[in-house]
Amino acid sequence: MSLHNDKRRWVIPAMLMATGVLGLAVQQTGDRIVQETTSEGMRTHPMSADERLVHQYFQQAVGLLQAREYDYALQGFHDVLQLRPAMPEAHTNMGFALLGLQEYAAARDFFHAATEIRASQTNAYYGLAIAHQGLGNLHNALRAMQTFVHKSEVDNSYRRKAEAAIWEWGAELAEQQP
Repeated sequence: MSLHNDKRRWVIPAMLMATGVLGLAVQQTGDRIVQETTSEGMRTHPMSADERLVHQYFQQAVGLLQAREYDYALQGFHDVLQLRPAMPEAHTNMGFALLGLQEYAAARDFFHAATEIRASQTNAYYGLAIAHQGLGNLHNALRAMQTFVHKSEVDNSYRRKAEAAIWEWGAELAEQQP
């Protein structure tokens, strides 16, 4: 049996148990408060049962993505997108799960959808760049990574990696020029 299969023996039950515990905790707390940014500023409102369910599914899928259980994460983000098709974070994370499976074209489409829904979804531009690189399109990869750097905060932990990729891809494209 491979190490990957051995890991699944404990990761999946652990994630399901954590999701159950999270669900109970959310249910016991009643209406949680959600903060959202509007054009008028920050506003808070109680979290509905539907919002709690979406939050629970999303957190479970993120945990699976972090555990590199890409197939299971895909299913989790699919469930989230069934409930919230315009949630840019779900599109972005679906893209990262697809990158993990080296499904670059599908990942590109999800990252693009995330940026269409919310142009300020900076991590989607980073993923979009990696997807374009995987597809062999360095021109688009370079543009997407430049957008990531332009839109991201100066202290973003991926900014340095992004700047290195921009330099590397720019040099590679310059060498390809006749």
